[in-house]
This record gives sequence, structure tokens and C-alpha cells, in this order.
Amino acid sequence: MATSRSIGTLQEGSLHAALKTWYAQPGDEFEVDVDGFVIDLRRGDQLIEFQTRSFSALKRKLNRLVTEHPIRLVHPISLERWVVRLKADRRTVAGRRKSPRRGQLAAIFEELVSFPELVAHPNFTLEVLLTREEELKIRDPTAPWRRKGWRIHDRRLVEVLERLVFTTPADFRRFVPETLASTFTVRDLARAADQPVWRAQKMAYCLRRMGVLAVRGRRGGAWLYGLSR
Repeated sequence: MATSRSIGTLQEGSLHAALKTWYAQPGDEFEVDVDGFVIDLRRGDQLIEFQTRSFSALKRKLNRLVTEHPIRLVHPISLERWVVRLKADRRTVAGRRKSPRRGQLAAIFEELVSFPELVAHPNFTLEVLLTREEELKIRDPTAPWRRKGWRIHDRRLVEVLERLVFTTPADFRRFVPETLASTFTVRDLARAADQPVWRAQKMAYCLRRMGVLAVRGRRGGAWLYGLSR
């Protein structure tokens, strides 16, 4: 049986708590104090953190702990999302529809920009869970006009579809399409990977800081990148 504090005793959303429950194994400890930080889950010597939002909030914590402890960061990316609108009691469902938006694995770079170098540390592992989620919305007259009077109240886990583990920078070479030339720009990467340029910029930045890519020169006003040897 899992030990220490119960799951969800700290302030967290439904998605965060559900991921911990799904991930838990017998003998795991929850919300454990380690070197002045509260860790979501400890499994033997390994410290496991679940982060459903921005990685930047974890930067100081992970940089301090990774020097002495093996750390696994678990992050969900929703491939399929259902939008659930709740009535005023925040329990009764007023409507449910499938969102046209679909997540992509490459979205991980939007968070990794906070600490791409950490991927090269031997004590650090990143695990991405590809999920199906529900996004719960409630009425809010102060919500931005584009949200049409609704705001996100919570996120719920429906199903984990796949789990992908990245233990070294080499594991991220999968994001560099083989169709690219030996040197390429961010725009070339965007086209080959079928990603918007703004995301390809984050990909190139992270992959360079990890040591997967290296700068090979310039073409006009754009940097040229190539795989590190």
C-alpha cells in the first residue's frame, strides 16, 4: 500500500491527483519532504514529480535535487480533449462536446524551454503521458470575450493512451525528421516536422541546448543547424 500522506492532501487539480493515483505502485510514498522540498511521489531512491502546467515553476526545485537524487518528471499532453460545461452548482453537466483541438508530442518543447540542459543530466528522466482529458468550464462574466463567458474550472483525466520515456538527449533525435538536409533553418525544420515556426524555434533552441543540434553557420539572416556528431 502507498504510504506517507494521502494522495491529494496538498492543493492540486483533479488531473494532477488522478495522474498520481494512476501512476502509483505498492510501497510508493506521497508528498515526502526531501532536502527542504515536498516531492509528489518517492519510489525507492527515485523522486517523481507530476507537472500538468508550466515547467518554469519547477526549475529551482529540480536543479537543486537532481545533483543528489534520481528524478523523473511526468507530464501529460492531451491528444484528445472533451469540453464539459457545468451548471452553477459546478457539478451538473450542462453540455459535453469533443474539442477540435488535438495535442501533439512536440508540444513538450513549449515547457522544456525552461531547462533543456537538464535532459543531459544522468539523474534526470522525462516521461510524457499522452492522454484523453476532460476540460471542465463554468460561467464567468469576467472571462475574456473570446471565451464567450466561460472559463476553465478544472481538468480531469479520462485515459492514458501512451507513455514515452526520455532518458538522454539522444532520445530527442526523433524530433529531427530524416528528410531534412544536413544543414537546415528553423523554417526548414517547421516544414519537415509539420509544426508552426514558433514551435520549431523552441524545438531548435532546446535541441541545441541539449547537444542534439549544433549551429553550422548562417543562410541569409537565419541560423543553420545540423545534428551534432
